[in-house]
Amino acid sequence: MSLIHALVAKGNTILAEHQGGSRDFSQATQTILSKIPPNNSKLTYVWEQYLFHYVSEGGYTYLVMADDSAGRRMPFTFLAELQQKFSTLGQSSSLSDPPAYVLQGSFGPTIAQLMNQYNTAPPTDELTRAQSELAQVKDIMVQNVEQILSRGERIELLVDKTDSMASQATAFRRGARTVRRSMWWKNTKIVALSGVVGLTFVWVLVAQFCGAGLNHCGS
Repeated sequence: MSLIHALVAKGNTILAEHQGGSRDFSQATQTILSKIPPNNSKLTYVWEQYLFHYVSEGGYTYLVMADDSAGRRMPFTFLAELQQKFSTLGQSSSLSDPPAYVLQGSFGPTIAQLMNQYNTAPPTDELTRAQSELAQVKDIMVQNVEQILSRGERIELLVDKTDSMASQATAFRRGARTVRRSMWWKNTKIVALSGVVGLTFVWVLVAQFCGAGLNHCGS
C-alpha cells in the first residue's frame, strides 16, 4: 500500500481523514500539523520509514502519509486532486472555526475512494505518459528498422539473382555468337567443297570429249 493515511485539516483541526492501515498514526499527524506554518507551503516530512507530504493553502492543509517507495510525484498528484475535490465541496468557505471531524461523514468517503484509486490504479501523469509514448515510438522505430533490414536483405538477394541472370545472359549471347560463327564456317566450307566438286565434274565431262588437255576440242 503506497498511500496509508490522508486528511484535510484547518490549522491543527482535522476535518476529515481516512486511514488505510491498522496502525494508528494520529499522534504523528498531530505533531506534523502543529509544525506546519500558517502561510502557503508545500513540504515533505520524514518519520521512520514513512513520508508525510502536505500542501497548505488558504488556511487548509491537505496531508497524505505514504511509503518511501511511492516517491514524491504520485503523493503530490494525489494531494492536488484531493484539494480540487475539497474546493468543489462548497462548505470550505463557511468553516471559520470548525469542530474536529465536522466533514468526516460527507468528505471522508471521498478521501477513502481517492486513496483506493491511487493505490490500485494511479493516473498517469504527463511525464510518465510522455515516457510511455517515447517507449512506444522507440519500439515502432526498432520494428521499422528491423523491417527495413529484412527488406534490404531481400533486395540484396534479388540483386544477386539479377546479377547472376545477367551473367548467364551474357554467356548465352557469347555462346550464340560462337555457334553462329561455327555454322557460317561450316556452310562456307560446304559451298566451297560443292564448287570444287562441281568444277571437277564439269572437267571430267569435258575431258571425255576433248581429252585431258582439252586440245582435241581446239582442233
